[in-house]
Amino acid sequence: MALEIKVPNVGESISEVTIAQWMKKTGDSVEMDEVIAELESDKATFELTAEAAGVLTTKANEGDTIEIGAVICEIDTAGAPAEASIVSEAVPAPTEVAEAKATGETMEMHVPAVGESINEVTISSWMVDDGASVALDDVIAEIESDKATFELTAEANGVLRHVAKEGDTLEIGALICKIEVTDGAPTKAESTPVESSTPVAESPTGEPGYASGHASPAAAKILAEKGIAATEIKGSGVGGRITKEDAVNAEKSAPVSAPASSAAQEAPAAPKGDRDQRREKMTNLRKTISRRLVSVKNETAMLTTFNEVNMQPIMDLRKKYKESFKDKYEVGLGFMSFFTKACCMALQEWPAVNAYIDGEEMVYSDFCDISIAVSAPKGLVVPVIRNAEGMSFDQIEKEIVRLATKAREGKLSIPEMTGGTFTITNGGIFGSMLSTPIINAPQSAILGMHNIVERPVVENGEIVVRPIMYVALSYDHRIIDGRESVSFLVRVKQLLEDPTRLLLGV
Repeated sequence: MALEIKVPNVGESISEVTIAQWMKKTGDSVEMDEVIAELESDKATFELTAEAAGVLTTKANEGDTIEIGAVICEIDTAGAPAEASIVSEAVPAPTEVAEAKATGETMEMHVPAVGESINEVTISSWMVDDGASVALDDVIAEIESDKATFELTAEANGVLRHVAKEGDTLEIGALICKIEVTDGAPTKAESTPVESSTPVAESPTGEPGYASGHASPAAAKILAEKGIAATEIKGSGVGGRITKEDAVNAEKSAPVSAPASSAAQEAPAAPKGDRDQRREKMTNLRKTISRRLVSVKNETAMLTTFNEVNMQPIMDLRKKYKESFKDKYEVGLGFMSFFTKACCMALQEWPAVNAYIDGEEMVYSDFCDISIAVSAPKGLVVPVIRNAEGMSFDQIEKEIVRLATKAREGKLSIPEMTGGTFTITNGGIFGSMLSTPIINAPQSAILGMHNIVERPVVENGEIVVRPIMYVALSYDHRIIDGRESVSFLVRVKQLLEDPTRLLLGV
């Protein structure tokens, strides 16, 4: 019996969708609730799941635009693979020997709730291959949202069965994998070597194994990034399968040089440049960054004002007390603590810079939650220093180190990245001389720091060389007037050029 699958209703104002990608093709066997296609509307991307198990027949091609309610594919339920689960249970785990006995129970694992405002996640990578044995609380996958990365752990001992693939985007609560439960934790194959006549990497005759040249999903991703073909390396897994470790350690082989005789007979070819290209799907984090930046540019009256700061007084102060500060507080004395303290004092004097617009109201805060922009491996994140106005220099420095470390390790929590009232970003660490930073919505202002360069300046009628930093304040002109923005930046400059004011509060 053929079951017709129609394009579901995905929103009140959406009348048609485009087939972005078929995850399964005609003739493929599918399971109930398995993702079979990715659909796009003019507003969002959706996943189409199988309504029954069977054999798929597509009725439209990738790129086709079809109306809501139109037939998109059919599933022949009579052709459902009845023996698939029996066969999979009979195959032993490729990298582990599960000495524990199967209980016959299958545990379904669903995408956990990772934050109030997060409704979908993407599978960044599977840490455990399909069919491998896992123990309770083992990390089996890494999933990422538009704000942070999380680890998914096994909820039981048993054999892992993937339901979704790397790169798939799933809604919170969706089925991500299954575990065929056993009555005990698996024993690693390395700890209990088992003799077998079955070939592992090679057969007794030296012939390649049955999985030779085939890479696991994680290994394939790494090899693609390195530009190495799976056939170029030798796998150490079962049947010659290429594991993640093999891919990490693989290096691109040098081209074989031609024989000298033939080289002498042929004229040297003109050198050709590398013209390879590769495409990568945008992560949820990068999509959100893009969407938010464009939204801020379109929805705010953003303006930037500039000034310059003589950093000599701060540099002299750091040079004098740097060692004693580190000995006492076990943390370095950096520029960020000076800028954070200066901004907090200026924000309390010019509260509009610390405010934001909510509908038809302006919300003013009597506290300073300072967001610090950090460049993490997967994109820009902005952790928040809470109540920075009441913190000492050493407390600010320790909090910056803590948050920056968690950001680079991808371990920041959602609460640690939300609720800031003002942002500081330091493009100077990358060599930026001048920039116009974009406001971190819903905040109304952001301070940009830049590199420090020795420049000639006039002091008391004489030309002297001083370490100068340009600073920029981007602000929303809807809530902050020119007088307030310029006065705020001048006050920050005054406090930084005479840092004793920071200690005295004047």
